[in-house]
Amino acid sequence: MAKIGLHGIRHAYGVRPGRPNDYALKEVSHDWEDGGAYALLGPSGCGKTTLLNIISGLVTPSEGQILFDGRDVTHLSTEERNIAQVFQFPVIYDTMTVFDNLAFPLRNRGVPEAEVRRKVNEILEITGLADRAKRKARGLTADLKQKISLGRGLVRSDVNAILFDEPLTVIDPHMKWQLRSQLKMLHRQFGFTMVYVTHDQTEALTFADKVVVMYEGEIVQIGTPAELFERPSHTFVGYFIGSPGMNVLPAQVDGASIIVGDQSIAIDRAPKIAGASRIELGIRPEFIRLGREGMPVTVTKVEDIGRQKIVRAAFAGKPIAIVLPEDGEIPTDARVSFDPQGINIYADSWRVAVEG
Repeated sequence: MAKIGLHGIRHAYGVRPGRPNDYALKEVSHDWEDGGAYALLGPSGCGKTTLLNIISGLVTPSEGQILFDGRDVTHLSTEERNIAQVFQFPVIYDTMTVFDNLAFPLRNRGVPEAEVRRKVNEILEITGLADRAKRKARGLTADLKQKISLGRGLVRSDVNAILFDEPLTVIDPHMKWQLRSQLKMLHRQFGFTMVYVTHDQTEALTFADKVVVMYEGEIVQIGTPAELFERPSHTFVGYFIGSPGMNVLPAQVDGASIIVGDQSIAIDRAPKIAGASRIELGIRPEFIRLGREGMPVTVTKVEDIGRQKIVRAAFAGKPIAIVLPEDGEIPTDARVSFDPQGINIYADSWRVAVEG
Protein backbone atom coordinates (compact mmCIF):
# COMPACT_ATOMS: atom_id res chain seq x y z
CA MET A 1 0.00 0.00 0.00
CA ALA A 2 1.12 3.60 -0.49
CA LYS A 3 0.54 7.14 0.65
CA ILE A 4 -0.45 9.09 -2.48
CA GLY A 5 0.75 12.69 -2.73
CA LEU A 6 -0.74 15.04 -5.34
CA HIS A 7 1.24 18.26 -5.60
CA GLY A 8 0.01 21.04 -7.90
CA ILE A 9 -1.64 18.61 -10.34
CA ARG A 10 -3.42 20.21 -13.30
CA HIS A 11 -4.38 18.79 -16.69
CA ALA A 12 -5.63 20.09 -20.04
CA TYR A 13 -6.60 17.97 -23.06
CA GLY A 14 -5.37 19.01 -26.51
CA VAL A 15 -4.95 22.74 -25.86
CA ARG A 16 -2.21 25.07 -24.71
CA PRO A 17 -3.80 26.19 -21.46
CA GLY A 18 -3.82 29.92 -20.86
CA ARG A 19 -6.86 30.38 -18.61
CA PRO A 20 -8.21 28.38 -15.66
CA ASN A 21 -11.18 27.20 -17.75
CA ASP A 22 -8.79 25.55 -20.25
CA TYR A 23 -8.03 22.88 -17.64
CA ALA A 24 -10.21 19.77 -17.41
CA LEU A 25 -8.62 19.27 -14.00
CA LYS A 26 -7.80 22.39 -12.01
CA GLU A 27 -5.12 22.46 -9.35
CA VAL A 28 -5.18 19.52 -6.92
CA SER A 29 -2.81 19.37 -3.96
CA HIS A 30 -3.56 16.77 -1.34
CA ASP A 31 -2.03 13.80 0.46
CA TRP A 32 -4.09 10.59 0.65
CA GLU A 33 -3.09 8.39 3.54
CA ASP A 34 -1.68 4.89 3.19
CA GLY A 35 -4.51 2.38 3.61
CA GLY A 36 -7.29 4.96 3.21
CA ALA A 37 -10.57 4.30 1.38
CA TYR A 38 -11.42 7.34 -0.75
CA ALA A 39 -14.31 8.02 -3.13
CA LEU A 40 -14.13 10.57 -5.94
CA LEU A 41 -17.72 11.82 -6.21
CA GLY A 42 -19.24 14.20 -8.71
CA PRO A 43 -21.31 14.53 -11.89
CA SER A 44 -20.16 13.45 -15.35
CA GLY A 45 -17.41 15.67 -16.73
CA CYS A 46 -16.22 17.03 -13.38
CA GLY A 47 -12.69 15.58 -13.73
CA LYS A 48 -12.85 12.57 -11.42
CA THR A 49 -11.85 9.96 -14.04
CA THR A 50 -9.07 12.25 -15.28
CA LEU A 51 -7.71 12.45 -11.74
CA LEU A 52 -7.98 8.67 -11.31
CA ASN A 53 -6.12 8.06 -14.58
CA ILE A 54 -3.40 10.49 -13.53
CA ILE A 55 -2.94 8.53 -10.29
CA SER A 56 -2.81 5.24 -12.21
CA GLY A 57 -0.39 6.46 -14.88
CA LEU A 58 -2.78 6.21 -17.84
CA VAL A 59 -2.61 10.02 -18.15
CA THR A 60 0.44 12.21 -17.52
CA PRO A 61 -0.61 15.53 -15.97
CA SER A 62 0.10 18.79 -17.76
CA GLU A 63 1.52 20.16 -14.53
CA GLY A 64 2.42 18.92 -11.06
CA GLN A 65 3.93 15.93 -9.33
CA ILE A 66 2.61 12.57 -8.04
CA LEU A 67 4.35 10.82 -5.18
CA PHE A 68 3.89 7.27 -3.87
CA ASP A 69 5.37 7.08 -0.36
CA GLY A 70 7.52 10.11 -1.22
CA ARG A 71 8.79 8.65 -4.50
CA ASP A 72 8.13 10.67 -7.66
CA VAL A 73 6.08 8.48 -10.04
CA THR A 74 4.76 11.27 -12.30
CA HIS A 75 6.28 9.79 -15.45
CA LEU A 76 6.18 6.10 -14.53
CA SER A 77 3.85 3.59 -16.19
CA THR A 78 0.94 1.89 -14.43
CA GLU A 79 3.00 -1.31 -14.17
CA GLU A 80 5.93 0.55 -12.61
CA ARG A 81 3.55 2.14 -10.09
CA ASN A 82 2.22 -1.32 -9.13
CA ILE A 83 -1.43 -0.29 -9.48
CA ALA A 84 -4.53 -2.46 -9.90
CA GLN A 85 -7.37 -0.73 -11.76
CA VAL A 86 -10.97 -1.85 -12.32
CA PHE A 87 -12.79 -0.05 -15.13
CA GLN A 88 -16.44 0.85 -15.70
CA PHE A 89 -16.87 -1.95 -18.21
CA PRO A 90 -15.34 -5.41 -17.65
CA VAL A 91 -11.90 -6.13 -19.07
CA ILE A 92 -11.42 -9.91 -18.97
CA TYR A 93 -10.07 -12.81 -21.03
CA ASP A 94 -13.07 -14.49 -22.68
CA THR A 95 -11.20 -17.68 -23.60
CA MET A 96 -10.08 -18.33 -20.01
CA THR A 97 -12.12 -19.85 -17.21
CA VAL A 98 -13.27 -17.66 -14.34
CA PHE A 99 -10.59 -19.25 -12.12
CA ASP A 100 -7.82 -18.61 -14.65
CA ASN A 101 -8.93 -14.99 -15.14
CA LEU A 102 -8.47 -14.38 -11.42
CA ALA A 103 -5.25 -16.38 -11.30
CA PHE A 104 -3.64 -14.58 -14.25
CA PRO A 105 -2.20 -11.54 -12.36
CA LEU A 106 -0.70 -13.84 -9.73
CA ARG A 107 0.76 -16.37 -12.15
CA ASN A 108 2.14 -13.52 -14.24
CA ARG A 109 4.15 -12.46 -11.18
CA GLY A 110 5.44 -15.95 -10.40
CA VAL A 111 3.32 -16.55 -7.30
CA PRO A 112 3.52 -20.23 -6.20
CA GLU A 113 0.55 -22.25 -7.44
CA ALA A 114 -0.58 -23.25 -3.95
CA GLU A 115 -0.84 -19.57 -2.99
CA VAL A 116 -2.59 -18.84 -6.30
CA ARG A 117 -5.27 -21.45 -5.53
CA ARG A 118 -5.72 -20.20 -1.96
CA LYS A 119 -6.09 -16.56 -2.96
CA VAL A 120 -8.28 -17.19 -6.01
CA ASN A 121 -10.64 -19.45 -4.05
CA GLU A 122 -10.95 -16.74 -1.40
CA ILE A 123 -11.94 -14.14 -4.01
CA LEU A 124 -14.31 -16.61 -5.74
CA GLU A 125 -16.21 -16.98 -2.45
CA ILE A 126 -16.28 -13.24 -1.77
CA THR A 127 -17.63 -12.39 -5.23
CA GLY A 128 -20.09 -15.29 -5.39
CA LEU A 129 -18.35 -16.85 -8.40
CA ALA A 130 -17.26 -20.13 -6.81
CA ASP A 131 -19.88 -22.20 -8.66
CA ARG A 132 -18.69 -20.78 -11.99
CA ALA A 133 -14.94 -21.18 -11.41
CA LYS A 134 -14.50 -23.73 -14.24
CA ARG A 135 -16.69 -21.94 -16.79
CA LYS A 136 -15.27 -19.95 -19.68
CA ALA A 137 -15.87 -16.23 -19.25
CA ARG A 138 -17.17 -15.81 -22.80
CA GLY A 139 -20.74 -16.91 -22.10
CA LEU A 140 -21.27 -15.00 -18.86
CA THR A 141 -23.53 -11.98 -18.40
CA ALA A 142 -22.11 -8.45 -18.18
CA ASP A 143 -22.57 -8.22 -14.42
CA LEU A 144 -20.78 -11.56 -13.85
CA LYS A 145 -17.93 -10.44 -16.09
CA GLN A 146 -17.64 -7.26 -14.05
CA LYS A 147 -17.44 -9.34 -10.87
CA ILE A 148 -14.49 -11.17 -12.44
CA SER A 149 -12.90 -7.80 -13.20
CA LEU A 150 -13.47 -6.69 -9.61
CA GLY A 151 -12.00 -9.95 -8.35
CA ARG A 152 -8.89 -9.52 -10.47
CA GLY A 153 -8.36 -6.12 -8.89
CA LEU A 154 -8.65 -7.59 -5.40
CA VAL A 155 -6.68 -10.81 -5.83
CA ARG A 156 -3.24 -9.24 -5.42
CA SER A 157 -2.04 -8.24 -1.96
CA ASP A 158 1.17 -6.48 -3.07
CA VAL A 159 -0.30 -3.47 -4.90
CA ASN A 160 0.31 0.16 -3.93
CA ALA A 161 -3.35 1.03 -4.56
CA ILE A 162 -6.53 -0.34 -6.11
CA LEU A 163 -8.42 2.12 -8.31
CA PHE A 164 -12.08 1.65 -9.24
CA ASP A 165 -13.68 3.65 -12.08
CA GLU A 166 -17.47 3.34 -11.60
CA PRO A 167 -17.11 -0.46 -11.36
CA LEU A 168 -20.73 -1.24 -10.44
CA THR A 169 -22.43 0.38 -13.45
CA VAL A 170 -23.51 -2.95 -14.96
CA ILE A 171 -24.27 -4.67 -11.63
CA ASP A 172 -27.89 -5.10 -10.52
CA PRO A 173 -28.97 -2.99 -7.48
CA HIS A 174 -29.00 -5.83 -4.91
CA MET A 175 -25.57 -7.04 -5.99
CA LYS A 176 -24.26 -3.45 -5.87
CA TRP A 177 -25.10 -3.26 -2.17
CA GLN A 178 -23.54 -6.67 -1.54
CA LEU A 179 -20.31 -5.91 -3.40
CA ARG A 180 -19.96 -2.49 -1.74
CA SER A 181 -20.21 -4.19 1.64
CA GLN A 182 -17.62 -6.78 0.59
CA LEU A 183 -15.21 -4.10 -0.66
CA LYS A 184 -15.57 -2.30 2.66
CA MET A 185 -14.90 -5.55 4.52
CA LEU A 186 -11.81 -6.27 2.39
CA HIS A 187 -10.50 -2.78 3.03
CA ARG A 188 -10.82 -3.23 6.77
CA GLN A 189 -9.27 -6.69 6.61
CA PHE A 190 -6.29 -6.02 4.34
CA GLY A 191 -5.79 -2.24 4.50
CA PHE A 192 -5.56 -1.63 0.76
CA THR A 193 -5.32 2.00 -0.36
CA MET A 194 -8.52 2.27 -2.41
CA VAL A 195 -9.78 5.08 -4.64
CA TYR A 196 -13.31 4.65 -5.98
CA VAL A 197 -14.83 6.89 -8.69
CA THR A 198 -18.61 7.26 -8.78
CA HIS A 199 -21.42 9.73 -9.48
CA ASP A 200 -23.67 7.87 -7.02
CA GLN A 201 -23.65 9.44 -3.56
CA THR A 202 -24.93 6.24 -1.93
CA GLU A 203 -21.96 4.28 -3.30
CA ALA A 204 -19.52 6.98 -2.17
CA LEU A 205 -20.92 7.46 1.32
CA THR A 206 -21.21 3.75 2.11
CA PHE A 207 -17.80 2.79 0.72
CA ALA A 208 -15.40 5.57 1.69
CA ASP A 209 -13.78 6.79 4.89
CA LYS A 210 -13.25 10.12 3.12
CA VAL A 211 -15.27 11.41 0.16
CA VAL A 212 -13.61 13.76 -2.36
CA VAL A 213 -16.34 15.87 -3.97
CA MET A 214 -15.44 17.29 -7.38
CA TYR A 215 -17.19 20.01 -9.38
CA GLU A 216 -16.17 21.66 -12.65
CA GLY A 217 -12.64 20.27 -12.57
CA GLU A 218 -11.75 20.98 -8.95
CA ILE A 219 -12.06 19.45 -5.51
CA VAL A 220 -14.62 21.43 -3.52
CA GLN A 221 -14.51 19.37 -0.32
CA ILE A 222 -12.84 16.34 1.22
CA GLY A 223 -14.53 14.96 4.29
CA THR A 224 -16.32 12.18 6.09
CA PRO A 225 -19.96 11.55 5.14
CA ALA A 226 -21.02 13.36 8.33
CA GLU A 227 -18.89 16.42 7.49
CA LEU A 228 -20.28 16.63 3.96
CA PHE A 229 -23.83 16.44 5.28
CA GLU A 230 -23.55 18.80 8.24
CA ARG A 231 -21.03 21.37 6.97
CA PRO A 232 -20.91 21.49 3.16
CA SER A 233 -17.96 23.70 2.15
CA HIS A 234 -19.61 24.63 -1.16
CA THR A 235 -23.23 25.02 -2.20
CA PHE A 236 -22.70 22.26 -4.79
CA VAL A 237 -21.83 19.81 -2.01
CA GLY A 238 -25.02 20.78 -0.19
CA TYR A 239 -27.06 20.29 -3.36
CA PHE A 240 -25.35 17.04 -4.44
CA ILE A 241 -25.24 15.26 -1.07
CA GLY A 242 -28.59 14.33 0.45
CA SER A 243 -32.04 13.60 -0.91
CA PRO A 244 -33.52 16.12 -1.12
CA GLY A 245 -30.46 18.32 -1.16
CA MET A 246 -29.77 21.38 0.92
CA ASN A 247 -32.06 24.40 0.60
CA VAL A 248 -30.02 27.35 -0.71
CA LEU A 249 -31.72 30.74 -0.36
CA PRO A 250 -30.52 34.19 -1.47
CA ALA A 251 -29.81 36.26 1.62
CA GLN A 252 -28.34 39.41 3.11
CA VAL A 253 -26.30 39.78 6.29
CA ASP A 254 -27.15 42.32 8.96
CA GLY A 255 -24.75 41.80 11.85
CA ALA A 256 -25.78 38.59 13.59
CA SER A 257 -28.94 38.26 11.52
CA ILE A 258 -29.53 36.72 8.11
CA ILE A 259 -32.26 38.33 6.03
CA VAL A 260 -34.16 36.14 3.56
CA GLY A 261 -36.90 38.10 1.77
CA ASP A 262 -38.93 39.74 4.52
CA GLN A 263 -37.78 37.32 7.22
CA SER A 264 -34.91 37.82 9.70
CA ILE A 265 -33.11 34.80 11.18
CA ALA A 266 -30.85 35.31 14.19
CA ILE A 267 -27.52 33.49 14.33
CA ASP A 268 -24.99 33.20 17.14
CA ARG A 269 -22.27 35.38 15.62
CA ALA A 270 -21.76 37.64 12.63
CA PRO A 271 -20.28 35.80 9.63
CA LYS A 272 -16.93 36.92 8.17
CA ILE A 273 -17.84 38.28 4.75
CA ALA A 274 -15.81 40.77 2.71
CA GLY A 275 -16.38 41.74 -0.90
CA ALA A 276 -18.74 38.88 -1.82
CA SER A 277 -21.09 39.46 -4.74
CA ARG A 278 -23.60 36.80 -3.64
CA ILE A 279 -24.68 35.74 -0.15
CA GLU A 280 -26.78 32.62 0.45
CA LEU A 281 -28.19 30.76 3.41
CA GLY A 282 -27.99 26.97 3.28
CA ILE A 283 -30.05 24.67 5.47
CA ARG A 284 -30.84 21.03 4.99
CA PRO A 285 -34.49 19.89 5.02
CA GLU A 286 -33.74 17.78 8.10
CA PHE A 287 -32.87 20.93 10.12
CA ILE A 288 -36.14 22.76 9.48
CA ARG A 289 -38.88 22.42 12.10
CA LEU A 290 -42.47 22.64 10.89
CA GLY A 291 -45.14 23.60 13.43
CA ARG A 292 -47.36 26.40 14.69
CA GLU A 293 -44.57 28.76 15.78
CA GLY A 294 -41.91 30.59 13.83
CA MET A 295 -41.86 32.11 10.37
CA PRO A 296 -44.77 31.69 7.94
CA VAL A 297 -44.61 29.25 5.03
CA THR A 298 -47.08 28.10 2.42
CA VAL A 299 -47.22 24.32 1.95
CA THR A 300 -47.53 23.47 -1.75
CA LYS A 301 -47.06 19.69 -1.85
CA VAL A 302 -46.50 16.70 0.41
CA GLU A 303 -44.59 13.63 -0.83
CA ASP A 304 -45.07 10.51 1.29
CA ILE A 305 -42.02 8.27 0.77
CA GLY A 306 -42.80 5.71 3.47
CA ARG A 307 -40.71 6.36 6.55
CA GLN A 308 -40.64 10.10 5.89
CA LYS A 309 -42.60 12.90 4.31
CA ILE A 310 -41.03 15.55 2.12
CA VAL A 311 -42.96 18.81 2.45
CA ARG A 312 -42.56 21.29 -0.41
CA ALA A 313 -43.28 24.84 0.65
CA ALA A 314 -42.72 28.51 -0.16
CA PHE A 315 -40.71 30.53 2.36
CA ALA A 316 -40.18 34.26 1.83
CA GLY A 317 -41.16 33.70 -1.79
CA LYS A 318 -38.56 30.92 -2.34
CA PRO A 319 -39.15 27.15 -2.62
CA ILE A 320 -37.88 24.99 0.25
CA ALA A 321 -38.06 21.32 1.18
CA ILE A 322 -38.72 20.07 4.72
CA VAL A 323 -38.29 16.49 5.94
CA LEU A 324 -40.80 15.18 8.48
CA PRO A 325 -41.20 11.77 10.10
CA GLU A 326 -43.94 9.56 8.66
CA ASP A 327 -46.42 10.59 11.38
CA GLY A 328 -45.34 14.25 11.42
CA GLU A 329 -48.17 16.80 11.66
CA ILE A 330 -48.62 19.49 9.02
CA PRO A 331 -50.62 22.38 10.60
CA THR A 332 -53.12 24.35 8.55
CA ASP A 333 -51.37 27.60 9.49
CA ALA A 334 -47.85 26.22 9.04
CA ARG A 335 -44.74 27.96 10.33
CA VAL A 336 -41.07 27.04 10.35
CA SER A 337 -38.01 27.54 12.49
CA PHE A 338 -34.41 26.78 11.55
CA ASP A 339 -32.14 24.76 13.83
CA PRO A 340 -29.18 27.15 14.46
CA GLN A 341 -26.74 24.22 14.25
CA GLY A 342 -27.94 23.49 10.71
CA ILE A 343 -27.50 27.00 9.29
CA ASN A 344 -24.65 27.56 6.82
CA ILE A 345 -23.76 30.92 5.27
CA TYR A 346 -22.16 31.05 1.80
CA ALA A 347 -20.34 33.87 0.04
CA ASP A 348 -20.00 33.32 -3.72
CA SER A 349 -20.86 29.62 -3.17
CA TRP A 350 -18.20 28.96 -0.47
CA ARG A 351 -19.07 28.47 3.19
CA VAL A 352 -17.85 31.26 5.47
CA ALA A 353 -16.77 31.11 9.10
CA VAL A 354 -18.26 33.19 11.89
CA GLU A 355 -16.46 35.63 14.20
CA GLY A 356 -15.47 34.39 17.63
